[in-house]
Amino acid sequence: KCGVTFVLDRAGITGSDGASHNGMWDMSILQVVPGLRLAAPRDADQLRAQLREAVEVNDAPTVIRFPKESVGEPLPALDRVGQMDVLHRGESPDVLLVSVGALAGTCLAAAVLLRERGIGVTVVDPRWVKPVDEALPGLAAAHRVVAVAEDNSRTGGVGAAVAQALRDADVDVPLRDFGIPAQFLAHAKRSEVLADLGLTPAEIAGQIGAALARIAMPSVTSASPCRRREEPPAAAGDATETEGDRADGRS
Repeated sequence: KCGVTFVLDRAGITGSDGASHNGMWDMSILQVVPGLRLAAPRDADQLRAQLREAVEVNDAPTVIRFPKESVGEPLPALDRVGQMDVLHRGESPDVLLVSVGALAGTCLAAAVLLRERGIGVTVVDPRWVKPVDEALPGLAAAHRVVAVAEDNSRTGGVGAAVAQALRDADVDVPLRDFGIPAQFLAHAKRSEVLADLGLTPAEIAGQIGAALARIAMPSVTSASPCRRREEPPAAAGDATETEGDRADGRS
């Protein structure tokens, strides 16, 4: 319970460092540590801000994780819900897209692609991904689909933690998580590995659009094959055996 801060460089997909050097399990492993707080800054400004927040925590360990390569342009927040930064608001509450760390830019680009298809997306950066923000389940309940994008294993990662939080809050909204499958990654550039895993704006937008289409598709209820078909009533004059006919045939 000491207020120790760990700073994880090269978190997530490192690519050219080598196939065995990807930091793709840290957020899964750290989920099991009670009381630990885990931050995934989206840009340099947030890295500085969250590092200051972390060192002020005196009663629990904190972890700051950030990836390899350049930090890119700052991504300012439009609003804050709970401790989450709202980066984009669509015209309609169709999708809640939870962007983890450096994938914020990718998620914003996916939101633009979905907007062109008439789909409204709210993009939020949770900033501190552990614990899950208490405001997230309520925000999720106001949308038709929830999606989580992270450069970490899908097994036990942020998407899994969000799904658990929704279940605990009895929020029944479909969830789609984008991340790293349970496999070792090839040696390639970070951008190439992300593309191979489908962690691109086009792929994320396409899969979210497909998920919404499945929800909108009306269910078809077919008749049970065991249901007995009712015979039509006999027409007048049909040669149908009556009680009188059966009585005449008795001896």
